[in-house]
Amino acid sequence: MAVTIREVASVAGVSVSTVSRAFTAPDQVQPATRQRILDAAAELGYSANPAARSLRGGSTGTLGLIVPDIANPFFPPIIKAMQARARRLGYTVLVADSDEREADELAVIAAVSKRVDGLILWASTLTEGRLHELAGRMPLVVVNRHVPGIPEVRISLSAGIAQAAELLKAYGHRRCVFVNASRAELSRGKSIQESFEALDLSLHELGPYEPRFETGVHAATLVAAHDATAVIAHNDLVALGVLHQMANLGVSVPRDVSVIGIDDTLLASVSTPGLTTIRIDPEEIATRAGDLLIEMIAGSAGHTKGLDAAAPLVEIGSRLIPRASTGPAPTH
Repeated sequence: MAVTIREVASVAGVSVSTVSRAFTAPDQVQPATRQRILDAAAELGYSANPAARSLRGGSTGTLGLIVPDIANPFFPPIIKAMQARARRLGYTVLVADSDEREADELAVIAAVSKRVDGLILWASTLTEGRLHELAGRMPLVVVNRHVPGIPEVRISLSAGIAQAAELLKAYGHRRCVFVNASRAELSRGKSIQESFEALDLSLHELGPYEPRFETGVHAATLVAAHDATAVIAHNDLVALGVLHQMANLGVSVPRDVSVIGIDDTLLASVSTPGLTTIRIDPEEIATRAGDLLIEMIAGSAGHTKGLDAAAPLVEIGSRLIPRASTGPAPTH
């Protein structure tokens, strides 16, 4: 049986991704570490020739990334960063859009799965059973979706949400609205609810809707009915829809209502007013998710694919970026 990259990593005392970098991007690895890896590879008889690996194992040298909405400005920086990271490690990236529909996601997976070595599914709408079945066929990483036994990259909004709640509390807000735009990410709404309740802030939830600009436009007309002075939206797109409709209704932001988004996309910094938002670092997500999938691909060579009770979990943090869309609660 051919020697695997995981065996080389074990002998050299480094991670699988470090071994991969030593052969595909040697300038990214310390000389002493790379030499140790080369010595281990020579001792084991490991071949790092990509063409040979492709012929032997059917490798495509391609990673698959399926996102819910490629038009959402949150995703292009992640895609670009993941392409750059993959290129340094000898891979390319194939990107597809599921449009947040299960049937479309299944169709996309069926279309791309034979053209990639592994898949990253972002906020998958599939059932756990379908995801387990897929993980049994190929290396799989899920983002913003917890499925026992499948490697996961989790975006933790706890810090950013806590900071948002503290800001609104300091500004004197008491009645807030959360515009929920996801059925899959139930933890997001729960985390927001808990953070706001801990500071004695009333939080009414609207939705779930679709995570689009139009959702914010619709939600803005409902905010007044709840006598709310602050709105936190599922993402920046929804928050920008709220800002747009508030202007149409003659409601001043932040004088009458404060608005907070999530993601910190480019549009958040150029909107009028500038959008206060919770930042999630796209480069960190791309790096961690890409590296995790490559490690899964490398580790699967010569091994039976399947679920892992101790599947890796990588957590990405968040922080609040205050801008002009938040201010003191109205006194009237």
